[in-house]
Amino acid sequence: MKYFLVVGEASGDLHASNLMRSLQKLDKEADFRYFGGDLMQSVGGTLLKHYREMAYMGFLPVLLHLPSIFKNLNDCKKAIEDYQPDALILVDYPGFNLKIAKHFAFHPAPFTYYYISPKIWAWKEYRIKAIRKYVDKMLCILPFEVEFYKKHQYAVDYVGNPTVDAIAGREHASETFGDFIRINSLENKPLIALLAGSRQQEIKDNLPTMLEAAAPFDDYQLVIAGAPGMDPAYYTKFTGNHKVHIVFGQTYRLLQQAQAALVTSGTATLETALLRVPQTVCYRVPFGHLSSFVFSHFFACKYISLVNLIAGKGIVKELFGKYFSVRQIRDELDLLLHDESCRKKMEEGYQEVIAQLGDPGASDKAARCIYSSLYLL
Repeated sequence: MKYFLVVGEASGDLHASNLMRSLQKLDKEADFRYFGGDLMQSVGGTLLKHYREMAYMGFLPVLLHLPSIFKNLNDCKKAIEDYQPDALILVDYPGFNLKIAKHFAFHPAPFTYYYISPKIWAWKEYRIKAIRKYVDKMLCILPFEVEFYKKHQYAVDYVGNPTVDAIAGREHASETFGDFIRINSLENKPLIALLAGSRQQEIKDNLPTMLEAAAPFDDYQLVIAGAPGMDPAYYTKFTGNHKVHIVFGQTYRLLQQAQAALVTSGTATLETALLRVPQTVCYRVPFGHLSSFVFSHFFACKYISLVNLIAGKGIVKELFGKYFSVRQIRDELDLLLHDESCRKKMEEGYQEVIAQLGDPGASDKAARCIYSSLYLL
């Protein structure tokens, strides 16, 4: 069968590549075309456009790149029409992917699957109307999403969480601290990991404050997890005189050796929890006090991190909006490093989240849902 996948960022590239491998196990004739990334390309098929050409974040960058965004949409629609796949698989990235789904709801269309639900439970709940109209099958990866969609009379499948798969199947799981620092020419000092985001704007907004907050901890070395596809030179714009190292393609290896981590919101918070690393979530947004007011009064959820959302309570500290500052981040990092009761309580919370997510196998379950439903059409 023919599968067309649409991905708009690094985490989607990871999860889509694992889904492709699972589909290959079920369908020996599987053929893939996609808007995606390097990990998907390593599995096979044809990469038509890289997600780096599509990832625009924030109102102003989107406005400035509207011609490129419209061109990407048109290119994607035409590629799907030319390919005529049996299945169209949309991975997160709702601003783009829901437009693709809508287009093919009114054209001769493949069966449309959505893998990794848009976060409409946080805001833009009205998008449920579009999903019910344009998406044939939704495959969710967060346990609480099932109840959310059930409330809206839309049946979904919970397939488990692909981040659990990625962590369980990671390479170098048994690597020692000594091996890690030797391979990366690091010092023989405990590590603080800095995960400042996967996009340029996130790095620009978050990294300088993270570095300043962590700088006084002289007994530790600071190591940045370089984002996939990011030019190393981009980081040097913000590192200044700080003594800091950068490693690329080793995020899991870095985390499993770290004593604590400063992490922007997103999948990285869940990855850090699954590797049981004490963390503080740091995320700068413009107009901090106003943003905090808007979040508390107009968003349907209480938290921004996946860890807390899954747990339904505050497991990790979230410093964003008016709470994002050097002083507050530094104070929380000090607790993570030196307060055993804080570390133990967070570990217990992580264990609750891990139990809720269930065992590995999300990619295989999602592939079975897709493959079996195609045969029933």
